[in-house]
Amino acid sequence: MAKPNYAFAKRQRELAKKQKKEEKLKRKAEQGGSAEGGLQQPEEQAGEAADREPEGEQPR
Repeated sequence: MAKPNYAFAKRQRELAKKQKKEEKLKRKAEQGGSAEGGLQQPEEQAGEAADREPEGEQPR
């Protein structure tokens, strides 16, 4: 009977961990990019909001 190659098994586990970590970072980067885009206003709306006076304050 052949004896187990523990070094090979360990290397395979390390490679699997590394790949899983890279995939997780990639998913986070994709989610972060889409979340930031949703929070920003388009330029047209941002300009209009700046032209309006704040609510609750009376012009003098």
